Amino acid sequence: MADIKVLGISGSLRKASHNSAALRACGELMPAGMTLTIFDGLGELPLYNQEVMDAGIPESVQRLRTAIAEADGLLIASPEYNFSLTAALKNGIDWISRVPNQPLQDKPIAIFSASLGPLGGARVQYDLRRILGQLWGHVLPRPEVFIGSVASKFDAQGRLTDEATRKFLADLLAGFKLWIPRMAKK
Repeated sequence: MADIKVLGISGSLRKASHNSAALRACGELMPAGMTLTIFDGLGELPLYNQEVMDAGIPESVQRLRTAIAEADGLLIASPEYNFSLTAALKNGIDWISRVPNQPLQDKPIAIFSASLGPLGGARVQYDLRRILGQLWGHVLPRPEVFIGSVASKFDAQGRLTDEATRKFLADLLAGFKLWIPRMAKK
C-alpha cells in the first residue's frame, strides 16, 4: 500500500514561527505509512480579489491548489491572531475556495494550534472548523491539540523538546492516519 501523503500548511509567515516548527516536528512524528510535505508559499499568494481571479488564477494559487488536490490529507498548524486565524491563512482558504474543482471538498483535515498564551490557540480552531466545514472539508474531531505557553517547548534551534507536546502531536497524527481512509471519497 502506498504511503498516505499529507500536506502541511502553517498559518504563520514568521521564519521562527512555533507553529511552523511544530509542523516540522510532525514530520518526525508521522506514523509508519505516512509522509509529510510542507507547503511554504502561503506568503506568496496575492490578496484575494475577484478581479485578479477573473484575469487568471495566479501561479502561486495554482501551486497551492495542486498541492492540496494531490495530498490525501491536509494538516494545518495555526497561531491565533485576535481570537481567530491569520490573514495569510484566511487568504489562502479564500483563494482555494474559489478555484475550479475546489480541493478542500471531501478532504480529510487535521488541525492544531500553538500560542504563547495558556489556551494554546483554542479559539482559532473553532473558526477553522467552521470555515473548513462550510467548504465540505472533513476536519478530524479529536484529539484536539492546543499547545499553550509554546515558547517553553522548543529549544533555540526550533526543535520541539517537550515530551508531552510530542505525545499530543503523535496522537493527533495516529488519529489522522485512521481518519484519512475513513473520509476518502468512495
